[in-house]
Amino acid sequence: MIIAIPPLAANLAGFAGMGCIIFAYAYLTQAKAPNPFIQHGTNLAGAVLLTISLLVNLNPASLVLEGFWAAIAIWGLVKAARAKGRRQ
Repeated sequence: MIIAIPPLAANLAGFAGMGCIIFAYAYLTQAKAPNPFIQHGTNLAGAVLLTISLLVNLNPASLVLEGFWAAIAIWGLVKAARAKGRRQ
């Protein structure tokens, strides 16, 4: 265990994170014009929640994956914010 979070809380955070990422993928798939802030924001929230879980239940490969997942989500949010700024 890396940080002091009760295992049950860590598992609940992990399941919530998984739900966020699944929701974001389903949203992207079904929406005709997906809002990038919803898509990338939900993915970032999912990555953060899964990272919390992985810091308690260490799985190094999954932890690295969540780091990349969060970085891509942040990149998407920055890109969306810049595009929105150019439109205004």
